[in-house]
Amino acid sequence: MANELTILVGTAGQGIMRSGDNGESWQRVAINQGMYQNPVIRVLVNHPSKPNVIYAGTDRGVYQSDDAGKNWQSKESPMSGSSVWAMAIDPTNPDIMFAGTGAPSPVAMFRSTDGGNSWEKRPMEVAEECPIGLPQMTAIAIDPTDPRSIWAGVEVDGLRHSTDGGDTWEKAGRDIPNLDVHNIAVTAGPPKTVVVVVNNDVFTSTDDGATWTAVAIKDVFPYTYPRGITIHPADPKTVFLTIGDTTPGRIGTVMRSQDTGKTWENLSLSDPPNSAMWVVNVQPANPQIAFAGSRYGHLYRSNDGGNSWNKQWREFSEISSVLSIPG
Repeated sequence: MANELTILVGTAGQGIMRSGDNGESWQRVAINQGMYQNPVIRVLVNHPSKPNVIYAGTDRGVYQSDDAGKNWQSKESPMSGSSVWAMAIDPTNPDIMFAGTGAPSPVAMFRSTDGGNSWEKRPMEVAEECPIGLPQMTAIAIDPTDPRSIWAGVEVDGLRHSTDGGDTWEKAGRDIPNLDVHNIAVTAGPPKTVVVVVNNDVFTSTDDGATWTAVAIKDVFPYTYPRGITIHPADPKTVFLTIGDTTPGRIGTVMRSQDTGKTWENLSLSDPPNSAMWVVNVQPANPQIAFAGSRYGHLYRSNDGGNSWNKQWREFSEISSVLSIPG
């Protein structure tokens, strides 16, 4: 399976880079493949049971590919022309999808109930301005044990939570002092844990956000600027997190917790990254295969479930998202 791997890297400014041969060669998705010139790709997600169906959040709305990223088409929606920063698909009902916009567009939450063919804006109170200028929705996470419970993070305007499948949203995480949310993940555990990444710490909750515990990363992590997060698809107690010294930074690493965020270990990268580590993705079909990217384009691969990482030969522009697909 490792020899039949399609890898997609979403970048800010160079669009989508695609390898259909396990990373041996790479091509930029071109205009004649349905993508426009110099797109900014903020997020890539694929269908949980149809991995060749991929959605891209771009600075012109949502794009869809049905052939593992070879060809793309724009999905007309209220988000068309806006920057889509975050997307999530309900694993129990993939027809239900969420997408969030942000700078330079206004922050807003959108939901689709027909597999991305149509979208509606959902009411969410968000700030029009924030300390960095315009806010952006940086994360959407669906509770794997209760798909009506959805979490969203806004940089810089804090945490939001819906308990009714996205119909309504409320401010959450009032015990989290930092509103600069970078990412969110929900793991089934046990115990079920909501993990919220802010720009200087990580917070966990095992009671659906009633209380929060700080990891205190300055005491246990080698660096203090966390960014990306993903849950191991076969072991929901295992969490991967990317971190660096600052943004864009000069160095970073991948951290792993095997006890739902209580303790963490620093995973070994074969070569030092050129900036903060930004994204991490574990392949559901073969969880031994994982990819992680630095902000300034270094791509690392693990073939042993994250125990070791090797830098890949191809370097990219600013990495925002990574996917790998078998076949």
